[in-house]
Amino acid sequence: MHSIVTYQPSHFDGIRVLWHEAFPNDPPWNAAEIAIPAKLKVQPELFLVAIDQDLVDQNLVDQDLVVGSIMAGYDGHRGWLYAAAVLQSHRRQGIGTALVRAAETLLSAMGCTKINLQVRASNTAVTAFYNSLGYEIEERVSMGKRLHQ
Repeated sequence: MHSIVTYQPSHFDGIRVLWHEAFPNDPPWNAAEIAIPAKLKVQPELFLVAIDQDLVDQNLVDQDLVVGSIMAGYDGHRGWLYAAAVLQSHRRQGIGTALVRAAETLLSAMGCTKINLQVRASNTAVTAFYNSLGYEIEERVSMGKRLHQ
């Protein structure tokens, strides 16, 4: 059984392992040690974790096994999705869809009417996943500026 819950400090090590697997080439500022404390300062209720409770129930592990995550944010105008990931061993079980839908529900309850996300252009599998959930490619130029390094 997979459950979607709000992030708790006990999930940190599981998130770190998940992100290392899902985002092996991410820049250092996206590391769990940096990104999680930053997220917990702003809308921590929008940081969701998928856990596999079955392993705990079977006494195979002593704590929740983190199998997925998603971060969301809302600025009053647009919502955003970040760090959506599912362990390779748990993919194709509906966990990613459940995480996205849970984040969408929370954002909608806050008054959000439009959600944006970014996917690397070369990541066609992830683009297809989001397309299956109703997200469309919008012709935009994505720009960014790093303020602190």
